[in-house]
Amino acid sequence: DIIRTIRDPEKPNTLEELEVVTESCVEVQEMGEDEYLVIIRFTPTVPHCSLATLIGLCLRIKLQRCLPFKHKLEIYISEGTHSTEEDINKQINDKERVAAAMENPNLREIVEQCVTEPD
Repeated sequence: DIIRTIRDPEKPNTLEELEVVTESCVEVQEMGEDEYLVIIRFTPTVPHCSLATLIGLCLRIKLQRCLPFKHKLEIYISEGTHSTEEDINKQINDKERVAAAMENPNLREIVEQCVTEPD
C-alpha cells in the first residue's frame, strides 16, 4: 500500500498502474523481534528505461519514511527486465550513493513529486 501511489517520473500514472510494482513484487521476512527484511523487485516499463535508478530511489525513500518498524530494505530490478540491472541494483542499495543523490536539489525535487501522496 505504501508504494502503490508513487508516481512515475515521466508519466501521470502511478507505478502500480504501469505494473512497475505489484503486490507480488513485495516480500517481507521476519529477521528478529520487531525487525524485518523488506525486498522489492520492480519491473521497468522498457528494458532500457533511463529512469529505473530514479524509480528505485523513489521506492527506497518512500519506504524509509513510511515503514513503522525496524527494517532492512533491499530493492532490485526484476531479473532480466533491464539492460543494466546489475549496476542499477548496486546503486539503489548503496546508502552512500542514495544519500548523495538526495543531496542534489533537482533530483530531490523529482523524488518528492513522485512520492508525495495525492490529495
